[in-house]
Amino acid sequence: MSTLKIDSSARMEGANSRIITDYLAQQLGQPVIERDLVKNPLPPMSPQDLVGVHGSHEDDRASLQQHLAISNKLIAELKQADTLVLGVAMYNFSVPAYLKQWIDYVCRAGVSFRYTENGPEGLTGIKRAFIVTASGGTPIGGDWDFASRYLEHVCRFLGVKEVVHIDASGSKGAPEVVLADARQQIDALLAQSEVEEA
Repeated sequence: MSTLKIDSSARMEGANSRIITDYLAQQLGQPVIERDLVKNPLPPMSPQDLVGVHGSHEDDRASLQQHLAISNKLIAELKQADTLVLGVAMYNFSVPAYLKQWIDYVCRAGVSFRYTENGPEGLTGIKRAFIVTASGGTPIGGDWDFASRYLEHVCRFLGVKEVVHIDASGSKGAPEVVLADARQQIDALLAQSEVEEA
């Protein structure tokens, strides 16, 4: 059992989402695979390569082969984990560009999902995803939140069985209050999971 922790906040120091994902990963107590999409950004794809990666096209083009290799590695990280932790800083009501690039790399027909007569079926086998969403004044789950709901849809599309949201909104106020509240949410969720599994 392992945790894949993905951070995407442009702030390297003092970012609420990063502090909370670190705390969550520690509390889960599993080996952690860390991927920081800001420290180690993914290379952009041309329109032609984006279409090729999404459809898993067979083509000898060097640029496509490079992107497919990266996609294979990222999807392998997903399939190795049973828990996914996504740290998300909401920018302009949605996800950071760094995270959208990762999504474009991992949503791949025939590899991370497949089409069936009943619609798309996710292939990652991840048991649970925690989506930690930090925002300024945008309420998480509200009408202007196009980040957390979108990520939940992506997770379920990839086959995640359970999606849990950690609300880290209100970063324009006192950071210590936001962090304390998020930690309480995590502690309560993990305590409830222990009760259910007992």
